[in-house]
Amino acid sequence: MLKPGVLNRRLVGEVISRLEKKGLKLVGLKMMNISQELASNHYAEHAEKAFFGDLCDYITSAPVVAMVWQGDDCVTLVRKLVGATKPSEAAPGTIRGDFCAHTNFNVIHASDSDESAEREINLFFKKEELFDWKDSLSDWI
Repeated sequence: MLKPGVLNRRLVGEVISRLEKKGLKLVGLKMMNISQELASNHYAEHAEKAFFGDLCDYITSAPVVAMVWQGDDCVTLVRKLVGATKPSEAAPGTIRGDFCAHTNFNVIHASDSDESAEREINLFFKKEELFDWKDSLSDWI
């Protein structure tokens, strides 16, 4: 998910391009406003942490771009492209390393496991909003 800072900074195309160039297949994409209820469900594992309220406030402050990607080892690849959560630990060349300066205003969310990805996809997408299309480049990547 591209968070509000990506939209405000006009970086949507740049971030999507990095994921495409890696060879991942985009199967779901939509721009949306997230309600406080959806934000709370999405970040439920952080509900008892001090930063939970700020996290929910940020994600609901402006539209986000929700995405679903496919590929071999997709979660692992996306996490590597995204980089460490803390900007000071995110390597240059990663999305967070290049575009994120403050953890509170992180530019992107990436699922941390296949199970989390499935749960999060179900929070943000209906089945008919996902498109498993024939990727003619898959033989070359």
